[in-house]
Amino acid sequence: MDMSFNKADLKFRDDVRAFIAEKYDDDLRRKMSFSKNGYLDKAGQIKWQKALNDRGWAAVNWPKEHGGARFTPNEKYIFDIEMAAAGTPIVSPMGLKMVAPVIMAFGNDTQKKQHLPSILSSDIWWCQGYSEPGSGSDLASLQMRAEDKGDHFICNGSKIWTTHAQWADWIFCLVRTTPGQKPQQGISFILIDMKTPGITVRPIITIDGPPDGEQEINQVFFDNVRVPKENLIGKQDEGWTYAKYLLEFERGNAYAPGLKRSLKKVRTIAATEGSNGSRLIDDSEFRRKIEDVEIQLRALEFTEMRFFSKMSTGQRPGAESSLFKTRGTELQQAITELALEAVQYSAMPFVQNPWAKTNEPWPQPDYAVTTAPYYFSLRKASIYAGSNEIQRNIMAKMVLGL
Repeated sequence: MDMSFNKADLKFRDDVRAFIAEKYDDDLRRKMSFSKNGYLDKAGQIKWQKALNDRGWAAVNWPKEHGGARFTPNEKYIFDIEMAAAGTPIVSPMGLKMVAPVIMAFGNDTQKKQHLPSILSSDIWWCQGYSEPGSGSDLASLQMRAEDKGDHFICNGSKIWTTHAQWADWIFCLVRTTPGQKPQQGISFILIDMKTPGITVRPIITIDGPPDGEQEINQVFFDNVRVPKENLIGKQDEGWTYAKYLLEFERGNAYAPGLKRSLKKVRTIAATEGSNGSRLIDDSEFRRKIEDVEIQLRALEFTEMRFFSKMSTGQRPGAESSLFKTRGTELQQAITELALEAVQYSAMPFVQNPWAKTNEPWPQPDYAVTTAPYYFSLRKASIYAGSNEIQRNIMAKMVLGL
């Protein structure tokens, strides 16, 4: 793997910087700086994704025939670093990074023509129907039924922790089409229009919401929902295979660029905060904690670079994605812990809606407003997309052969 930059790479870097300077406007920057969970509202995410799509950069890992950027490994690395350094918005992964790869790999031509262009343009929004009440991390224990009625299914059950279901136009679901078999068998992967009669979305209100503009999770109920058979992806009862494929893409993201920016922010805060005339950054124990995380982060960064170089040749993420999910989320949590330690008492005042800032001053520095909310939000990172304990089991079996 050669990651040295030639003249073309440096020209691409300048193009990315020029794009960010033009499209990442003051409104988006303000909203991102005061986001409690790293996401914008729907309008902000759509605005940013449409800007990326107009430039041909919305789908970094999609094949070119479907509108993907198809960056070289160097370009992908440069793109991620520059976007992370600028703190640009995260766009919803549900369509671009999760259901789209499944449709490309296992969907038919009609499904690809129907869904992929609207996912790329962000004209249609998706949410994920995997988790269910009582299932915990045991996804294979799902109970939502889809009864085969010939040319359609009748779906009954519910999905929980459904991120941004209140905004979604479609939901991709794992459903049980043939009960009475082993847990991983008899499951199908279907696409459901959220406007279908019988679907109800109820918000799950977290401790910091609403009315703060960042209500995130929901429970979705299905009461005799009629789903056409043409919405079935691949073969009936083989959805578990497609679900595992999707999770490779959900877990196999690049963490290092964003983590480097977050750690840099912690250093900046620690150089400001302190007591008795001394700066926190000058405290040897705190500095040791930062340096320990930085060493782990550099190791993750080089591993990711090798990984994405391999993916650029068309190889799928595989079980290695579990490694990135595990180390990436653990480092996310470690850095937010350092940030919370750095801002000290300034993290205690609770601002319910930072996006609605008035002329009244906050009781803490701007950088401290979202520190505690983001810390608490990322407690879930080691659980979602398959808990880190399960990821270690996958690595033990698929990578180490244990």
